[in-house]
Amino acid sequence: MTPTPTATLVARDWAEIQERMLVPLYEAVYDRLEIGPGDRLLGLDCGAGLALLLAEARGAAATGVEADPARRALARERLLEVVAGPPAPTARPYDVLLAFSPAPGALDAALPAVRRGGAVVLADWGPAERCTVPAVLGGGPVARDLDAVVARAGLLPDGSGRVFCPFGYADADSAVRGLLSTGLYEAAADPALAEKELSEALHPYERTDGAVWLPNIFRYVVARVA
Repeated sequence: MTPTPTATLVARDWAEIQERMLVPLYEAVYDRLEIGPGDRLLGLDCGAGLALLLAEARGAAATGVEADPARRALARERLLEVVAGPPAPTARPYDVLLAFSPAPGALDAALPAVRRGGAVVLADWGPAERCTVPAVLGGGPVARDLDAVVARAGLLPDGSGRVFCPFGYADADSAVRGLLSTGLYEAAADPALAEKELSEALHPYERTDGAVWLPNIFRYVVARVA
């Protein structure tokens, strides 16, 4: 499937503006799991692949799963191995599964490809009072109960953590483009109206130099395949 021009632009906004906002989360998880040479990592809904690049910089072998063809194309431009759906189990299973925000059913579909004792990492928004982005986006998204997800998947809990992930933008235009690229903003079908509504919601977070600063706390959970 060839991405539409609009989908490609949105994907590039994600890759060039928004994706880096989650680097503190990725790095905290990799530090905790001591990701390095010899590790095999599978990332669900990997977007343009920044999390994979960071893992490979540590010496790990990383594969991504991304259903969106525009984001998948950008990841492949970065010379990353990214496929459209969860890979089938192989003779050499993965050591780590990153499932920060997987599509429904994706976690269950990917688990057979992870070795016994392998790590599975889930992440989502932290306490509502510590996250400004959900308020900007009109009260959503609502954080998942990560511990319940672990229990439903039959995984063994192995700790959790919180990471400060501020979303900082040079100006309001960049903030609007970045936030719209997440797909989290539910607005009218009119793109111009969506941009106007979001721009107005960002006013309280604009600094005197025009920059936009949105502090957030993310929570992650580490679990193990039984």
